[in-house]
Amino acid sequence: MVFYRVEISRSAAKELRGIDRMWIPKIVATIETLKAEPRPSGCKKLVGSDHTYRLRIGDYRVIYDIMMTL
Repeated sequence: MVFYRVEISRSAAKELRGIDRMWIPKIVATIETLKAEPRPSGCKKLVGSDHTYRLRIGDYRVIYDIMMTL
């Protein structure tokens, strides 16, 4: 099984600190699942980008890129 690396930008971590505390564990857990499945059910590919996706978690959205590295 292939696993991906998940990196959270400084600005995203700062935004996460401002979110209602009841949502933080759910958001972090969902982000962690992206390691095994980067395109889960419910994700949407953003128009105008080849590798940017959006995932909705309650009232919040996680915007992320799937990058290929060698």
